[in-house]
Amino acid sequence: MIPSQFAYARPQSLTEAMQLIGDLGDEGKILAGGHSLIPVMRLRLSDPENLIDITAIEELKTISESNDTLTIGSCATHAEIATNNHVHHACPMMTNAAAMIGDIQVRNFGTIGGSIAHADPAADWPGILMAANATINLGSVHGYRSVLATDFFHGLFMTALQDEELIISITIPKNLANSHSSYAKHHQPASRFAIVGCAVALESGGEARVAFNGVSSKPFRDTALETKLSGKELTKELIEEATASVADGVNLLSDHFASDEYRKHLAGVYAKKALMELIK
Repeated sequence: MIPSQFAYARPQSLTEAMQLIGDLGDEGKILAGGHSLIPVMRLRLSDPENLIDITAIEELKTISESNDTLTIGSCATHAEIATNNHVHHACPMMTNAAAMIGDIQVRNFGTIGGSIAHADPAADWPGILMAANATINLGSVHGYRSVLATDFFHGLFMTALQDEELIISITIPKNLANSHSSYAKHHQPASRFAIVGCAVALESGGEARVAFNGVSSKPFRDTALETKLSGKELTKELIEEATASVADGVNLLSDHFASDEYRKHLAGVYAKKALMELIK
């Protein structure tokens, strides 16, 4: 199906983009990679009167680092993240995950900001950003604010992003846990979306963060599993014991790809896989 007619704007600066978003309100939609928005427009599930293409704004494409943090612009593509050495050293689960997303065309056009704004429960980035203890930086004509990834994802396709706001960047702390991280997923063969994905950031003998996507209607940190792993040396025996009750008490998804029972089983399997990567 062909989308309805719409007006198209391509702002050249962040200030111009935020002004357009503020002026158009509900009548405008932000376009970045287009891999989430264009399909729903073709199905007429979304019918915006105006598209605001933010891909010309250089500020939103940059990947930079300081002594303590890594900052990734919202329009950085999956391919750019997958091949960035700064990202790989600071948080290897991000480069590994980016290389698993879709196919080469999706990776070269799809953006991290577009993915997390859409908040598909099967998308890879939400769980990874939770495990990385990332901060999502938002802006509008009314000002700027930052939201922890653990507070950003509210439910099925629901986030803390407010009307007139734009995702500007994602900030990743540079610490031992994030530099010792991994991601494993069981993907749907055609789309490569995660039926179950598990992201782990773990400092040996210290902090452990474990998050899942694809398992429930929104990504979540498995705090019970984190407690079992924190402060301990990672061993095969500990992994077997700690992952025996993964995703307990979680409202699990059930669809034609996997039942809730099978998803819970896969969550345990892929938690083991992600953790085993860290002791190889």
